[in-house]
Amino acid sequence: VLIPYIRMACGPMDYTPGAMINASKTDYRSIDHMAMSQGTRAHQLALYIVYDSPLTMLCDTPSNYLREDECTRFISSIPTVFDRSKVLGGKVGQSIVMGRQKDGVWYIGGLTSWESRDFTLDCSFLEEGSWTAEIIKDGANSDRHGFDYKREVLEMTPESSLQLHMAPGGGFAIIFKRK
Repeated sequence: VLIPYIRMACGPMDYTPGAMINASKTDYRSIDHMAMSQGTRAHQLALYIVYDSPLTMLCDTPSNYLREDECTRFISSIPTVFDRSKVLGGKVGQSIVMGRQKDGVWYIGGLTSWESRDFTLDCSFLEEGSWTAEIIKDGANSDRHGFDYKREVLEMTPESSLQLHMAPGGGFAIIFKRK
């Protein structure tokens, strides 16, 4: 959670997120034939939004993306460059919530350190009207099983707010589209 505050201070960077084998800090193992990432699945998806990395690609094997169609479709809908960026919350080394806009669509990514965290997303950054929010967030068991996540689709307005829980090493990713 330091990278957005330190490395990106001087501009875009190179990073390859998108791991589909996700593990908690204690369950992570370095295994060459079965590469995994530390942190939750929602954390991995949020990296595509939080990190300014215009040459982003997928880091895992094609078989894993074919098995994880819902996450793969979500990742493929996130652009690599944005029209506007806005930090919506966070603290150096602890958490970050980044909003990015492209062609009227908002992409929100949240990341936390190895400490679980609750975040209230104030949606007042949205333009007036009705919005559909597709949300990928840490699941109930993400603290033990990094691959656990929950997908929700909600109707929102600029007056709305979302209560989001991030597991240790967790996060969330949201795509807001105008209705």
